[in-house]
Amino acid sequence: MESMLNKLKSTVTKVTADVTSAVMGNPVTREFDVGKHIASGGNGLAWKIFNGFKKSTKQEVAVFVFDKKIIDKYQKYEKDQIIDSLKRGVQQLTRLRHPRLLTVQHPLEESRDCLAFCTEPIFASLANVLGSWDNLPSPIPPDIRDHKLYDVETKYGLLQVSEGLSFLHSSVKMIHANLTPENIILNKSGAWKIMGFDFCNPSLNPSEQEPKFVCKEWDPNLPPLCLPNPEYLAPEYILSVSCDPASDMYSLGVIIHAVFNKGKTIFEVNKHDIYKSFSRQLDQLSRLNPNVLANIPEEVQEHLKLLLNVTPAVRPDADQMTKIPFFDDVGAMTLQYFDSLFQRDNLQKSQFFKGLPKVLPKLPKRVVVQRILPSLTSEFVNPDMVPFVLPNVLLIAEECTKEEYVMLILPDLGPVFRQQEPVQASNMILLIFLQKMDLLLTKTPPDDIKNSVLPMVYRALEAPSIQIQELCLNIIPTFANLIDYPSMKNSLIPRIKNACLQTSSLAVRVNSLVCLGKILEYLDKWYVLDELLPFLQQIPSREPAVLMGILGIYKCTFTHKKLGVTKEQLAGKVLPHLIPLSIDNNLNLNQFNSFMSVIKEMLNKLEAEHKTKLEQLHIMQEQQKSLDVTNQLQLSSEQANKMSSQPDKVFSDMGQDFLTGLPDKQENGRVPKPQAKVSLTLEEKQKLAREQEQVQKMKSQPPLNPNPVTPAPAVKQTKDLTKTLMENMSSLNSLSGGSSKSRFPPATNMPSNIGFQAPIDNMSANRNVQNGLNSNSGFHSAGFNMGLGNQNQNFFSGTGSVGINKMTPMATPANVPNFNALSSPPGMLPQSQQNKPTADLSPLDQLFGPQKPKVSMNQMSQQMQSPWINQFTSPQGSQTVSSPVTQTGMMGQTGFGTQSNPFFNSQSFAQPANTMKSSTSASNDLKDLFG
Repeated sequence: MESMLNKLKSTVTKVTADVTSAVMGNPVTREFDVGKHIASGGNGLAWKIFNGFKKSTKQEVAVFVFDKKIIDKYQKYEKDQIIDSLKRGVQQLTRLRHPRLLTVQHPLEESRDCLAFCTEPIFASLANVLGSWDNLPSPIPPDIRDHKLYDVETKYGLLQVSEGLSFLHSSVKMIHANLTPENIILNKSGAWKIMGFDFCNPSLNPSEQEPKFVCKEWDPNLPPLCLPNPEYLAPEYILSVSCDPASDMYSLGVIIHAVFNKGKTIFEVNKHDIYKSFSRQLDQLSRLNPNVLANIPEEVQEHLKLLLNVTPAVRPDADQMTKIPFFDDVGAMTLQYFDSLFQRDNLQKSQFFKGLPKVLPKLPKRVVVQRILPSLTSEFVNPDMVPFVLPNVLLIAEECTKEEYVMLILPDLGPVFRQQEPVQASNMILLIFLQKMDLLLTKTPPDDIKNSVLPMVYRALEAPSIQIQELCLNIIPTFANLIDYPSMKNSLIPRIKNACLQTSSLAVRVNSLVCLGKILEYLDKWYVLDELLPFLQQIPSREPAVLMGILGIYKCTFTHKKLGVTKEQLAGKVLPHLIPLSIDNNLNLNQFNSFMSVIKEMLNKLEAEHKTKLEQLHIMQEQQKSLDVTNQLQLSSEQANKMSSQPDKVFSDMGQDFLTGLPDKQENGRVPKPQAKVSLTLEEKQKLAREQEQVQKMKSQPPLNPNPVTPAPAVKQTKDLTKTLMENMSSLNSLSGGSSKSRFPPATNMPSNIGFQAPIDNMSANRNVQNGLNSNSGFHSAGFNMGLGNQNQNFFSGTGSVGINKMTPMATPANVPNFNALSSPPGMLPQSQQNKPTADLSPLDQLFGPQKPKVSMNQMSQQMQSPWINQFTSPQGSQTVSSPVTQTGMMGQTGFGTQSNPFFNSQSFAQPANTMKSSTSASNDLKDLFG
């Protein structure tokens, strides 16, 4: 890469150095910028040709430079002769003005190092094109090296040279005397121009009809630049030292031969022995070998033989050559007409431009672009000719690349896009552009489309001509895919809608609807639903064609995969609009059927979609209901768990020992540390609030009473009343033998809520015994269904009930924690002992026997008949309840055990099972006994 850059740098430096050394100090550089070396021309290809620009106008020119260094090898007088010859030729060319002669833009300027003058832009000399590359830049430019002449270029070029000679011979009365490929220049457009008048020979009597010319004798001692090219000279120049216009025609014949033979002349001339060479040439011309004309087209071979004739009078003149059939080519004549176009009036031009589209396809692209296109675009300045020229320009644009179109055609089309006067020509221009809109949008850059092409389309939609509006609406769908979406949405669609609503032409309105229907696929769904469908309801006319157009847009929108219509739109806007239209009196049967078909499709879709939605909604509701039930069950279970754990939480928070009345942690010598506050989430706070509400509801509920259970009637069995009476009497006697001084107070002295007195004996007088319940525990006082017995009955006396009826535990969940860990008041047994056999109380009989009071039969009968005893009897009548100690085993369900009080150990009250019958059975026996 670096080597390539260095090579490019050296080339640019070399070219710059050549230009600088060649033109430095020449006055031409004051007005013109000299560019790169592009070609060479003139006698001996001595002139270097550069491209350039005029500084003031930026007009493109060609700069001819003759570097005096190439003649340093000659003597001074030879140098002067060469310079004088070159000056003479340029000065003569400057004075002559003709389309077939090279046009001089700036006269010759001389400096110490060079000669220079400026001409119209050129491509190269004919000698360069034919393969003579002397004095060309290195490497040879590819456009010159690869340039091939087309037949039409060759024909028309030779015709141009013939016309130039005709001008010189007939009008100027001058002989060129050195007509060679070196002195024929191809300009930028491809036209052939004559230059190199270094050896021109004007007539001595130009005013007379028969001109006379003086010919100089050949001087072989002169430098080559001071002599014409002998290979193109007529034989009479050397052999008879005479010349006339026919001498130039001989040179034209040699040029024709060279053009068709890659620059090769008919004869080669030995410049050192020129007379001998021309004598030999004269003999060969008299007997011309047919091989010499092998590459020459047949239609010009005969004329070429005439041009090469040794007799000057036989040669055709220049005017005759312009009329030979060889030049009657359609392409050559077309190019010739373009060259004379400025001489034609508008009518002739219009007729020529109308037939030009038939000729253009037959011409090579290079000829069309270089020769015809510039002539066509130059006619854009004439507004009346634009409608005739524009189709040909667009036809050429189709064959051009995008780069060529942007560079050569688009700059000239800009004013035409904006042309509005005259109105008739403007309307024709709009029609032409609309027909070629796909070409314009394909090759025109986006910025130019937005600034030039689309405004022209908008102007066509707003044009007063119905024909233009119809054409515009018909062709818009063909190039809608090339229009950017913002321009279509914000500019094109609104103008189509306005044209539909404001026009009085039914054709324009229908075409507007058809156009909108065709471009729906390039629009987005919501724009169609929000803008186009409401617009359809604004159309005032009710012609069948309009109604069918409206139906077509609805149907396209409804059935298109990309668009579609929502069921809300169908139910709210589309169907309410279509159904009234369907019964319009202007519709025929087929049109009505079309309406009903679309309406039915819409109704079916509406029904299917909404039904599907309702079914899904129903399924979701059912799932939600089942989910709610599940959640409610789970919530109820959680609330129940929380309700059951609430007492545990209360007692654990209270943390006091029932016996000592001190907090657990303080009793152990530890002080609880305050817990750090934890930030709760909203869901946790709501959950806590619900728990508090549930606790409040529990507190506000009435106490739970046990359901009364009707005891099953005891099956009376035949008993031995004598034996039963004897056993009962024995039991009563054993009870009456106790000491009158009891260790326990009577039951009436016990608190009404529990039935036990706090101080039990002297040993526990100093102990602060609590009942284990407080007002905040959440238990109702009615939860313990207790009664009082006889005031005279001791707490542990005999079989009498102790003031505690059968207790039904409070209805609490199964997961209520056991509070056995807490200290319990005396008299409470664990729940686990509820169903155990009745403890043996015989040791108590021995212990308290002397203090037992005497009880008479009447007192015993009253006790047996008291409601307190009946209330405490077992419902089944099968379980023995002998004492409060044994019965309070049922209290274990309330959560109070006796493990912590050794005084009330179950072992202290153990007795054999089934030693006493139930009070109910005994009462029945007494009733049977005593009536």
